[in-house]
Amino acid sequence: MALQTGIGPETILPAAGLVILALCYLVPAARQRRKPRGWSNWRTASFLTGAGLLVLALMPGLSPLPPGDFRGHMYQHLLIGMYAPLGLVLGAPVTLALRSLPRRHGRIIGRVLHSGPSLVLSHPVTALLLSLGGLGLLYFTPLYTMAIENEALHHLVHLHFFAAGYLFACSIAGPDPAPHRPSVPARLVILGVAIAGHALLAQLLYAGVFVHVPVPAAELRGAADLMYYGGDIAELLLALALVTTWRPQHTATRKPRQAKDSRSLPATSGRGEEIRGAEALEITSKQA
Repeated sequence: MALQTGIGPETILPAAGLVILALCYLVPAARQRRKPRGWSNWRTASFLTGAGLLVLALMPGLSPLPPGDFRGHMYQHLLIGMYAPLGLVLGAPVTLALRSLPRRHGRIIGRVLHSGPSLVLSHPVTALLLSLGGLGLLYFTPLYTMAIENEALHHLVHLHFFAAGYLFACSIAGPDPAPHRPSVPARLVILGVAIAGHALLAQLLYAGVFVHVPVPAAELRGAADLMYYGGDIAELLLALALVTTWRPQHTATRKPRQAKDSRSLPATSGRGEEIRGAEALEITSKQA
């Protein structure tokens, strides 16, 4: 999928949509900052960074690589499928929506997040299969050539990359509420599998084994290098986002006297936005 050489409706419209999306985030974030509970400036900066990376990926003239170069495709894929979703996810847009929207709309969000399809799609194993499976189909089947020749399919592939990347980042390290999310150790294991899977795909791409991408060998190897090292950096950032918000819960058995003393202590606060968002989600679900 070569990058387009000109700027037309196929790039201007998505960029304009992303600008509108950023405004839809900024307005409620500014309102929340004026409230006693506030809103994190870091969350806002993260969301805007993710939106900016998507704009960068969709604007051909901003690519550091020449048009038609397969390395440019891989650069675009990394931005759309890994770096931009991570920034958007860490902006906690669902938590912001739960705080900002009327209660009846919060109930709708709660029902959607607790629905069967949502629980399946939001599981990290599902997101991992969508991500690795999509890469395998694109590079090791004729899908890449078909996408070059069909503009609609080209955009659908980009949409799949973004959706799979967002789901994976959200299921691994998202601060937003997510019912039945696996434990942090389990998510670290799944992330390790993702790192190994991406590395294997990059090595196969570099060697040209089973590859269905009609480009010169030098471009193929350069794109494989980008996928290998750029993907590793993105996944390490995802792991960092996960472990920095991890609050291990100690479940050791206490003596009766210690349990009595602990009941007299005030409840601990400051466990992170994920827990507060989960409480908000639970409230909206019960009200539904």
